[in-house]
Amino acid sequence: MHSLLVTGGAGFIGSNFIRYMLAAHPDLLIVNYDKLTYAGNLENLSGLENHPSYRFIRGDICDHETVARAMEEHSVDIIINFAAESHVDRSILGPAVFIETNVTGTTALLDAARKYGVVRFVQISTDEVYGSLGEEGTFSETTPLHPNSPYAASKTSADLFVLAYQHTFGVPAVITRCSNNYGPYQFPEKLIPLMIVNALNDRPLPVYGDGGNVRDWIYVEDHCRAIDVVLHHGVAGEVYNIGGGNEWNNIDIVKLILRELGKPESLITFVKDRPGHDRRYAMDSRKITRELDWKPAKTFEGGLRETVRWYLDHAEWWKRILSGAYEEYYRTMYVERERSFR
Repeated sequence: MHSLLVTGGAGFIGSNFIRYMLAAHPDLLIVNYDKLTYAGNLENLSGLENHPSYRFIRGDICDHETVARAMEEHSVDIIINFAAESHVDRSILGPAVFIETNVTGTTALLDAARKYGVVRFVQISTDEVYGSLGEEGTFSETTPLHPNSPYAASKTSADLFVLAYQHTFGVPAVITRCSNNYGPYQFPEKLIPLMIVNALNDRPLPVYGDGGNVRDWIYVEDHCRAIDVVLHHGVAGEVYNIGGGNEWNNIDIVKLILRELGKPESLITFVKDRPGHDRRYAMDSRKITRELDWKPAKTFEGGLRETVRWYLDHAEWWKRILSGAYEEYYRTMYVERERSFR
């Protein structure tokens, strides 16, 4: 039985991935390794505490000793690295932690992959490493890397270390670069959940600049399926773009959310644009479709409708996040388990 160390598994995409993998591959052991920073919430995995194929370890990916202990105790032979500081605005306010987690932490995991001879290392990256597009064209896997924010620069650096370890040391690593995700359990600082939560509370919906920034959107479960395919069938040393084929202006998404919720567009408030805000991203996913037979299943309108409904049905989840009370879940469910691990 393969044993997967899923770093950052209490975050938005990581927790959705764990839920997906436990359902799709009951023969795998999933070890969720997460530092539980502000965006790491074990309530995202509520109900899995006693699952026979699931374990949780609280730890920092920069902590070589704790990573080693996790690798040895659970005979880990696959690492999937979701762990990252990921919010562009926060990277502008304080870049140092992005270098520490996204670069230093990734190299620490690569060292563990070498030491313990993993059979696969999957680096979860982002389309932001490519920079910004004009009105035409898409990012392919061979597009030159041109990061425009401290966050993007840290992820680009991590990707280059992954490729270097694969080439120099033979670590069987692959990289996935995905467009903007949305769906259940997304921390309400990102565009879609922020707008949903603010609209539900009749608060202003802050939109950067003129709202004309364009992103390609993918439903998180489609992303999880793509990672699963790359994990099992991807070629070491390769990069795979993952996109939803859904380009939307931010302002149009905000208006669509308001319509879904029956709220007035007067809630929209335009605010000063953030520094270096990339105008447009769009992904060319033909490689993963052609070579690994993956394509997204969810339309944006359908996925957004489901997402809005999820936030309506899980108000207690996001209210606890906004109040900070979600941290109590960890203390209640995992403190004793953490002590036994250490």
